[in-house]
Amino acid sequence: MNDSRRDPVCGMVVLPDTSLPFTFEGQMIYFCSEYCRDKFQQHPRRYLATAVPADDDAKESKRVAYFTMEVALDCNIPTYSGGLGVLAGDMLRACADLNVPVVGVSMLWRKGYFEQVLDPQGRQQERPVHFEPGLPLRSLPARVEVSIEGRTVRVRAWQYDLGDSDSKVPVILLDTDVEENSEYDRSLTACLYGGDRNHRLAQETILGIGGVRMLRALGYCGVQRFHMNEGHASLLVLELMNWQGGSAPADWDFEDVRQRCIFTTHTPVPAGHDQFDWSSVERIVGPAVSMDVLRMLGGQERLNMTLLGLNLSRYVNGVAQRHEEVSREMFPGYPIHHITNGVHSATWACESFQRLYDEYIPDWRKDPAMLRKALSIPNEKISAAHEEAQTRLFAFVKERTGRALSGDALTIGFARRATAYKRAGLVFSDPARLVQIARTAGPLQFIFAGKAHPQDEGGKREIEHIIAVARAIGQEIPVVYLENYDLEMAKLLVSGVDLWLNTPQCPMEASGTSGMKAAHNGVPSFSTLDGWWIEGHIEGVTGWSIGASAADPLDDAADLVRKLEEVILPTFYHNREQWMNVMRHAIALNASYFNTHRMVQQYVTNAYLG
Repeated sequence: MNDSRRDPVCGMVVLPDTSLPFTFEGQMIYFCSEYCRDKFQQHPRRYLATAVPADDDAKESKRVAYFTMEVALDCNIPTYSGGLGVLAGDMLRACADLNVPVVGVSMLWRKGYFEQVLDPQGRQQERPVHFEPGLPLRSLPARVEVSIEGRTVRVRAWQYDLGDSDSKVPVILLDTDVEENSEYDRSLTACLYGGDRNHRLAQETILGIGGVRMLRALGYCGVQRFHMNEGHASLLVLELMNWQGGSAPADWDFEDVRQRCIFTTHTPVPAGHDQFDWSSVERIVGPAVSMDVLRMLGGQERLNMTLLGLNLSRYVNGVAQRHEEVSREMFPGYPIHHITNGVHSATWACESFQRLYDEYIPDWRKDPAMLRKALSIPNEKISAAHEEAQTRLFAFVKERTGRALSGDALTIGFARRATAYKRAGLVFSDPARLVQIARTAGPLQFIFAGKAHPQDEGGKREIEHIIAVARAIGQEIPVVYLENYDLEMAKLLVSGVDLWLNTPQCPMEASGTSGMKAAHNGVPSFSTLDGWWIEGHIEGVTGWSIGASAADPLDDAADLVRKLEEVILPTFYHNREQWMNVMRHAIALNASYFNTHRMVQQYVTNAYLG
């Protein structure tokens, strides 16, 4: 067995039998010379992260640590709630495909987000998920400690590997369900986005501070960039400052920490940026750094986690071109850029379209930009792949709801987090007119899905409204609302409907990715001009717009119904050639660009290098 180490100062390989040992905080460190040992003793925290076994090349090679509160790894592992986690999983899959040296850091949520149950009136009930980790997760031996309200909270970790044997991205999941912890502390990694504000701050302390400590404990000594996927992980900058220097402000090198950090913001809504009272911060986080310095970095009135991340990051980005503009308005003076989101092509193209692409575009998995060649795929092949996907979706709907949908009607899908600004019920602003349109222009049917946050009463009312409309017009226009939206259901929906509906109130959509997933299956979008659709929309070519970018809800509703009646339904029923052209261009123009391979390449070039 190779028992070699690296000298943490000079990086040379040393053997314990012939080197100079030194014990620091219970850890035995080995040095090649007295010079290196003396340098270490002068600044131990500057060098300790590199004191790991020399043969641990896989860990040593990781250069970027990607921190995210949630991540969608597998439909059976409840570590995500929605778009943010799905995006994180897609990004890490693309990193594995492209051999980008990344390690992911997130949390093991044993009770997940929640399981959604709807009563006959559409009232949402939340039930906890019960998850016990096992294969493909594997337990890791390392333990770290984090101070929460003055208590020592012990943190363990699990690992999930994305990718294949040639290129793996390890995802480290933090877990406080440890026997030595109190019942409350064990619950800190139980429920995703559960509990009160104090509970949330404690969770974010585990992620940010505990996550950096866990990487060190596991031997990830080569990390040069720390990428914060939203403000949940922003406390990691405090751990980097403490590790690098000492306990006094004079020892902290803000610019050194800044050069290590990247921050991605995902919300254009002020309420979406986590903020905490300073009294809670001082009590829960404790003396991570002096409160005066933390106020300087995170805001005078409250700790704004986004502001903390902005102030100590070398590169900051929003997730669409319009979102960059909105973010700069929210945080004037900060050099905020944009990298538009994407989706993992091989994950979101359904089986029938995967086979189709394998036949006509053999290199699409390695290089999704090649999907632009979809323009040469024959109409009948695209139509057959779509019909197969729709058959699977309708069988799923029948199994879940007992409702048999028609393969001859235009099927419109909408599946998003249920919240007021996403306006799921906008299409039902005038149900009577919609019924009349279905009678004269062609039959319609709708499939909805999406969870409301347990505390989002407005989102819950949206679900109730849709189900009330479904009861009222269901004989004329079938409307189905599927419970408990998850990864597998999403794959069926984005591939099996004919048209993807998206109606956020502008400019409140940071990016959105569901329409990108639909495009990978030849399903065009019908959406308000917000988020990614501003960049992906070509009217009548990749899909259709709703309203103007400066949205008026009444104008949006009227334009939606008008365009459905005058443009979309006539094209679907009477101009099949044109409809197929739109499907083909959705793939060739949208799927070929709005994918995580392109997105990750932009992060590497714009944020990670240099």
